[in-house]
Amino acid sequence: MQWKHLVNRESTRADLIAGLTGALIVLPQGVAFATIAGLPPEFGLYAAMLPAIVAALFGSSWHLVSGPTTAISIAVFAAMSPLAEPGSPQFISMVLTLTFLTGLFQLILGLARMGVMVNFISHTVVIGFTTGAALLIAASQVKNFFGIEIARGAPFHVVIEALFQQIGKLNPYVSAVAVATLAVGVVTKRLAPKLPYMIVAMIVGSGVAYLINSQFGGVAATHIKTVGALSARLPPLSFPDFSYATLHKVLFPALVVTMLALTEAVSISRAIAVKSEQRIDSNQEFIGQGLSNLIGSFFSSYASSGSFNRSGVNYAAGAQTPLATVFASVFLILVLLLVAPLASYLPTAAMAGILFLVAWGLIDFHHIVSISKISRGETVILWATLLGTLVDLENGIFFGVLLSLALYLYRVSRPAIVPSVPASQDGAYHFVAAAGRPECPQFRIVRINGSIFFGAVDYVRNGLLQIDESNPRQKTVMILARGINFVDMAGAEMLEQEARRRRKLGGGLYFYRCNDAIYKFLRKADKLDDIGAGAFFPAMSNWIKPVYSTLDPEICRSCKARIFSECHEQFPDGQARSS
Repeated sequence: MQWKHLVNRESTRADLIAGLTGALIVLPQGVAFATIAGLPPEFGLYAAMLPAIVAALFGSSWHLVSGPTTAISIAVFAAMSPLAEPGSPQFISMVLTLTFLTGLFQLILGLARMGVMVNFISHTVVIGFTTGAALLIAASQVKNFFGIEIARGAPFHVVIEALFQQIGKLNPYVSAVAVATLAVGVVTKRLAPKLPYMIVAMIVGSGVAYLINSQFGGVAATHIKTVGALSARLPPLSFPDFSYATLHKVLFPALVVTMLALTEAVSISRAIAVKSEQRIDSNQEFIGQGLSNLIGSFFSSYASSGSFNRSGVNYAAGAQTPLATVFASVFLILVLLLVAPLASYLPTAAMAGILFLVAWGLIDFHHIVSISKISRGETVILWATLLGTLVDLENGIFFGVLLSLALYLYRVSRPAIVPSVPASQDGAYHFVAAAGRPECPQFRIVRINGSIFFGAVDYVRNGLLQIDESNPRQKTVMILARGINFVDMAGAEMLEQEARRRRKLGGGLYFYRCNDAIYKFLRKADKLDDIGAGAFFPAMSNWIKPVYSTLDPEICRSCKARIFSECHEQFPDGQARSS
């Protein structure tokens, strides 16, 4: 409630306008999303009422609007449809249990200060999952768009196969309504973006259906079905099924929905906060989302999350505080009571056209192309998540997360080891890459950028051993350690072993500009005795003299590189150079 001091006459007026706009936006979306989830249409509107108010008042974002979303809706349908007939009382009861568990998990994570968890879901995974979900949304509406028979909840590949098999049985009347709705939606969104294009498209689609029915013998001849009248009432009280059998079945899907919902909510709130310059508390957002779903499960709501469309419209409409969401929910109740009977005239084909448009809008072509050009690894993650989502939506996002974490671990397990030499400018204390420059034949300087932890130990050890293989006379090594930000016990033991090994060879291991935290860790781990406290040189210190004195003077006598200033003055044994 840190926004309460912002409430005044001007902000309330702006919030009222934004709330009315949001109510008009969510009306067609709520019906569409509930259809995707396999629930009665009014459940999508219920999810945009009380849960949205609770999330707004208890979350941290001033502009985030919660409610039904496409990704959550398709996840609910994919997870619950194999367990019960969509739309049946058992299905609804299990969805309410799913919503309750999702809210419980979200609340626990928020109270445990685990908001950082969403950072492990990369943007690439979200894009891949969203694209896969968009294709699943379109696939779920193919039968309604073309008027053909396809089993509800059929896998993506089965839907595509059935479409080609029944290509000659398409219902032209149904398809005409769907295409007209889709076309009007596209044109309205492009030419008149300020108009609620979904409402305009559904009105036109309903009109086209009426004309077709009147000209070609009615519904009995055209088979144009309608959604049916909505229930014009407040969200009724409900009670989730807490039996062991249901909890056991719903537990894992609830974890998937929890991850999706939190990722959506926090990502959207952060994106809008960039424009509004507001600080977002991820943990508080978790708490707000958790309470909204917990309470919503007792008021006929299915799992909700932050909506990018409605949140963006809310901000663009001038919302000043979360009261805009409260007003939007109140207006939605009033609108529902007035227009609920009109839904009996809404063709399912028109709804399919709207959902095709929604699915198309979910595909982020710009970022897909950008990722494909920039990173091969990210491209693999993107397509693996997308295809995994099409095969199994529940596991698709987990597969993407695991793959992205594996790619990250692979990258950090291979810290850059760059041979370096001192800069040639007089008085310079920095180092440059050794590529194309002469190096000391018995002293190698390398820069390590990255952490030396258990996953990177073998790679770093092999890199140091490679020095011996490429030039056995380079027995002394100095690590430019400014780029090393972390060393664990496995890394400390490896450095200790390397220092002992190089001393046995007649050389040594040194460090330049080592992080204080790393130095203190090595001291606490009792590794300095073997490495040597004198092996660490601070920035801008004269490190060359103590190291140069340990080199073999006989090799220096025939050396032509002479990259250190001391090389021109005397040999390591103190004998002055004659020339």
